[in-house]
Amino acid sequence: MDRTDKPWTALYDTDVRAEIDGPQFRTIGDFISATADTYGDLPAFTTCLPNGMNGTLTFAQADEMSDALAVYLREVAGLSTGDRVAIQVPNCLAYPVMAMAIFKAGCVLVNVNPLYTAEEMAKQFADAEPSAILIVDMFADKLVEAMHGHPIPNVIVTRVAEFMPALPKWIVGLVQKYWDKSVKPITLPHIRLPDAIVAGRTKHAELHNAVDGYRRDVSPDDVACLQYTGGTTGVSKGAMLTHSNLLMNMEQTMELIKSLERGKEVALTALPLYHVFAFTVNFLGFYSIGARNILIPNPRPLTSMKRAFENYKITWLSGVNTLFNGLCNEVWFLDTPPKHLKFASAGGMALQGAVAARWEEVTGKPVVEGYGLTESSPVLTFNPLGKSRANSIGVPVPSTDVRCVDEDGADVPVGEVGELIAKGPQIMKGYWKKPEETEKTIQNGWLLTGDIAVMEPDGYFRIVDRKKDMILVSGFNVYPNEIEDMLAAHPGVNEVAVIGVPDGASGEAVKAFIVKQDDTLTVDAVRSYCKEHLTAYKVPKQVEFRDELPKSNVGKILRKDLRAEEDAKTKVKEQA
Repeated sequence: MDRTDKPWTALYDTDVRAEIDGPQFRTIGDFISATADTYGDLPAFTTCLPNGMNGTLTFAQADEMSDALAVYLREVAGLSTGDRVAIQVPNCLAYPVMAMAIFKAGCVLVNVNPLYTAEEMAKQFADAEPSAILIVDMFADKLVEAMHGHPIPNVIVTRVAEFMPALPKWIVGLVQKYWDKSVKPITLPHIRLPDAIVAGRTKHAELHNAVDGYRRDVSPDDVACLQYTGGTTGVSKGAMLTHSNLLMNMEQTMELIKSLERGKEVALTALPLYHVFAFTVNFLGFYSIGARNILIPNPRPLTSMKRAFENYKITWLSGVNTLFNGLCNEVWFLDTPPKHLKFASAGGMALQGAVAARWEEVTGKPVVEGYGLTESSPVLTFNPLGKSRANSIGVPVPSTDVRCVDEDGADVPVGEVGELIAKGPQIMKGYWKKPEETEKTIQNGWLLTGDIAVMEPDGYFRIVDRKKDMILVSGFNVYPNEIEDMLAAHPGVNEVAVIGVPDGASGEAVKAFIVKQDDTLTVDAVRSYCKEHLTAYKVPKQVEFRDELPKSNVGKILRKDLRAEEDAKTKVKEQA
């Protein structure tokens, strides 16, 4: 039974709707066209390269080009309603044009990580069975091997500098072809993105209201995206996110940041658009308020973002803990922090208290933490602006219920730890072709997140850790987040990850992996610092210094990779 008590709604501003009846638009295609009509000639998307070269599309230009591309997909490529179309490109102008076209064509978008190996691509293609793909030329050579299991009949190739002015596009092309040789010959049949748009534009001129007709049979509950989970807790699965899921989550999130000005915001998008948070909030959410989206193809090294901060009046950016930590260690960022920034938002991994404090000290503006999963489109909670609480993931967004439960599914008392479960209109339809996995994850309409959390009396929530990451030391529960947050505050620590390793005496022991900020830092100093702040069984028994920690493509530190390394070491010892 749904609960009626939602104490967190008292924390909403008076103009925030506690319940949202439904999305304003039937489909994402409808939303895109209507929004373009509103903002017309305002700049919508700008790609900014590390050297400052850039290109921009207005709302009207992106709308017209995506109309033409939608016609190409249906009339030339021969796709039908519900067919899957993969996008495998970094943040660049081609991404929003193609994504918009897919929705307008009544097809399903499949986001693919551009950095995937051919083997990883093959697995996702075999599962999603796309009928077309847009891929960046730098990685198109992997397609031949990747399509052995599932041939993709329509291949559209783009480049990072697509739709930029002629001179920068020519320069980038020369550099990629002759200097760094990052673009290899493409040996399979394909069409270039501009040519596909021209072909679609020609067909479009012959048809009447074709684009409107493509989505006429698409319902709000039809799948809009197959968004594959990162696989950080197991085999990657395709979450079926519907038009209603995504449009509602966009509205739920933007409802809590209504103070942003329509047509005037400038959002920096360093997180890849194939990541669900960047997709829903940066792409859809900021598009909805007429914001200009500054797209960063690759934020590594962090100096790649320097010209974007210099050339544009950034008012908002999103990122993960490692991005904010890294920027606060960059001399150029410290010398000239963004002057127009209103706030930043963090997700994807725990925001460490020391990093949040340092960010606010440097920029004068808060970094606001939220929380969500791929399976929830993704936002479940967010810190209300002006009421942000340290070490908190905030409060549930409108029309969302969140509980903390024990192993039997019963509510735990307020202030006690339990598994966080959630219900709301943003919860996925299920996992693509995996009904058994869906039944394990969604029970009686509640999404089981696998995260251990605490609800405070006024409705704020705090994540303790991943259920699967908990360490059991002599029968005591130890949560890595707590230790990582404490160690991150040490001036000699740059980055840290904590896992459990086998231990004959206590079952498991705590091991910390540290990237130094101060080269003089020693193991003894780390352990002494921990003993000052932690009870004895939480103090790392082992400390290992690393030059770097394994990270996902969005910068999330991967504890699972560290555990795999330790497991391999254990097996070698056992076999010796």
